[in-house]
Amino acid sequence: MIKPIIPQKNLHHFLSKSILLIASLVILGCQSTPKNDYDINYDFSQLQSFNLINVTNSDDPLTVQRVKQNITDALVKQGFTQTDNQADFSVSFAFETEEKPKSSGLSIGLGTGSWGSGGGASVGTSIGVPLGSDSAKVQIIQIDIIDPKQNKLIWRGTDKYDFEEGGEHKANKTAETVYHILQQFPPKN
Repeated sequence: MIKPIIPQKNLHHFLSKSILLIASLVILGCQSTPKNDYDINYDFSQLQSFNLINVTNSDDPLTVQRVKQNITDALVKQGFTQTDNQADFSVSFAFETEEKPKSSGLSIGLGTGSWGSGGGASVGTSIGVPLGSDSAKVQIIQIDIIDPKQNKLIWRGTDKYDFEEGGEHKANKTAETVYHILQQFPPKN
């Protein structure tokens, strides 16, 4: 009889750890990571106060209001002061809503179990069919930090999130996305 590489008593423990690792990697792979770029020669340590550049978007004034408030809240929480007079930096933003096809919902599942002195493992798949609309919406937010003395872009961050409806869910996702973008400002050289 051929002996398994992993002793039977450790098989359940090994498979449980493997499943947790795979699940963690899948979850991490689904999260969006904010992107940013900045002027590598700029001294960000001097920045203390900011102002918001007036942004208008007649197509979605609710999102404009939310993003303005979320930017202000995030920067004040980081210790910056909002001012209307001679700020150290100005903040502008833009956003775009795109349609994207919904995924088929293909899932792969792994499981383990034991019965008496024996154990086992299984692998399964399922396919979810999207109901209703065959597309979802993606909101892309871009935040620009500008040196007002030189009228020069010094930092830009972008991120996106999926949504199907407006209201509280979209407001919460907007706030979360703005916060994640601005967590990377100022850059840590």
